[in-house]
Amino acid sequence: MNFEAVKSIYLSEMARTKRTVFQSVISPVISTVLYFVVFGAAIGSRITEVDGVSYGAFIVPGLIMLSLMTQSLSNASFGIYFPRFTGTIFEVLSAPVSFLEITVAYVGAAATKSVIVGLIILITANFFVDLQIQHPVWMVAFFILTAVTFALLGFIIGIWADNFEKLQFVPLLIVTPLAFLGGSFYSINMLPEFWQKVTLINPVVYLISGFRWSFYGQADVSLWLSLLATMIFLGGSLAVVHWIFKTGYRLKA
Repeated sequence: MNFEAVKSIYLSEMARTKRTVFQSVISPVISTVLYFVVFGAAIGSRITEVDGVSYGAFIVPGLIMLSLMTQSLSNASFGIYFPRFTGTIFEVLSAPVSFLEITVAYVGAAATKSVIVGLIILITANFFVDLQIQHPVWMVAFFILTAVTFALLGFIIGIWADNFEKLQFVPLLIVTPLAFLGGSFYSINMLPEFWQKVTLINPVVYLISGFRWSFYGQADVSLWLSLLATMIFLGGSLAVVHWIFKTGYRLKA
């Protein structure tokens, strides 16, 4: 592993965040806080508690996960797509850097950015509601695993996309709706029995449920099932990236 090369690409990506701090950090934090204020005020006035937790506090884990997933996707996909779009990717490919090292650097930077945004949202939420984190180790585990997994998925999207429309297709039309329908703002136990079973098809349910369990010890599905779903996500993303290593699929396009 060429750690100097990984470090150089990683720091370059992190430096880009400083140049676009409003778009990369402030904007998603403001958007999430607005979600929190609007949903907390509008729905919280009618639903005071969910499973013994105040509604305002209940939606915080879902909002953090929503931001974590979308930011990891967008940061990683744009991070690798833009060099391909401008042609600067050839400078990276001509250097003594393997595809593995390129992936570690870009995915690591994207995951770091999304974790920073998630932590800011978590800290900000404390000013609005009284948060409890009953299982901090599990919270950190789900936090990091989700960030890395969706950064890997974003990296794959950035390689697959050949225009900006495709770059936004998966985050906007697939991941965000799945997150909204995955229990970000409600417990699936509040749904009719039929729709509870249908909702379990949504893989994001397991990620949000496990993360919420780390806060309040309550979840829509078991902790181990949530962890298994997260690991399947991660394993599937790694398998696709490994295939990209072997074939060089579209990285040079």
